[in-house]
Formats: sequence, C-alpha cells, structure tokens
Amino acid sequence: MRRASRTVSRRQGPDRRTGRKPSKRWEKANTARNKVHHRVTNLRADALHKLTTALAAQYGTVVVEDLNVAGMLRNRRLARKIADAGFGEIRRQLTYKTSQRHGTRTITADRWYPSSKTCSGCGAVKAKLPLHLRTYHCDACGLVIDRDENAALNLAALAAAAVTGTGVAGDQDTAQVSKPRGADHKTRATARSRKATGGQAGGATLPHQPQTETRDRTQAEALTLW
Repeated sequence: MRRASRTVSRRQGPDRRTGRKPSKRWEKANTARNKVHHRVTNLRADALHKLTTALAAQYGTVVVEDLNVAGMLRNRRLARKIADAGFGEIRRQLTYKTSQRHGTRTITADRWYPSSKTCSGCGAVKAKLPLHLRTYHCDACGLVIDRDENAALNLAALAAAAVTGTGVAGDQDTAQVSKPRGADHKTRATARSRKATGGQAGGATLPHQPQTETRDRTQAEALTLW
C-alpha cells in the first residue's frame, strides 16, 4: 500500500484548480493502488469474520468492553495502531453471531468499569493507572501481574458473575454495592439535582455509597457491571 501510494504521488494527477487532466501513467498507478485497497479490505473482513466466528462457536459467554475509541484516536501514538483494528465491527459481529447462530451471549462491560485498575487478587481499585504502566502492582496485597492479563481476569470474573445470576445490573437478586472508581468522567455542564450530592468521578453520590475517597479502595463485594 505504501509503495503503490508513493508511485501515484510521483505521477501527474488531476488538478481541479487548473483543470489539468491526469496522465495515463497516473491512471494506471491509481488503478493498481485501488486493487491493493480492495485486497486489504477483503483480507481485513475475512480475518474479522473468522475471529468472531471462532469466538462465538468456542465460548458460551463472550465479554467485550465499551471503549472510547473516538477519544483514543486523538492520541497520535495510538491512532495508527487502532484506527484499522475494527473494534466496532468486532463487537457488532459478536453480538449477532452469539445470539442468532450459536445460542450464546455477549456481555458488554460498561465504559467506566475499572477492569485495568481493579486488582484481580484482592479487589483493590487504584485511583489512577497511566497507560504507559504495563505491569499492575497492587499496593494492598502486593500482586504483580501484567496489566492486560489482570484486566482479562477481572472480565472473566464479571462473566462468571453474570452466568450465575449475580453481579448484573438490574438483577433482582443482586445486592447494591458501592461503585468502585473507574475512569474519570467529564465535568457536567448542567446543574445537579437538589437530591444528589457532589461526588467523585463526575457522578452523584447515592445514599448507600460512602462519600470518602481514598487512593486505593478495597472492593468488598463481587465485581459488578455498572
């Protein structure tokens, strides 16, 4: 793709301002580049379909995270790596393949669910965890684990809680627990309700939630989709 684009840029292409027509060599190089684009599109679609079909057929419950992809694309260090990953297409294919073809289900973790900040060993939640830290160090129990592996264990525990009928938002048998602090919410632009009191992370503090905030809070209950 890079070589074909370089070849096109070196040919005399069309110019709308001057009315210049493209040369025959430019048209030939542009046709070759379009074929490469078409091939890359087919390869990506084939890889995504094979991946999602294998996941839907092999596992009874698939857990995905609702990430802020638009915000991640603003980071110039991440944009090139995740722009063509097709996160939304993977989620769309998993949703209909698990429900319509294989009789399984897909669980979507909330965007503010602290999968990376929560310790998979003791349940302590870090207040901040920068992206450049790829190893998770728990200050409560001393667990040292890879960041992605720790998040995967937390999502697996979330799936197990959903299968057993506990820990799912809206479940009648689920006890109300305090929400661990995840990613920082944006500041509200509108005024808060009179009944709601000012809380951390841009949300209102519920009556059953403590209003104190510590650096590392221990999560006493099971992991909950909130």
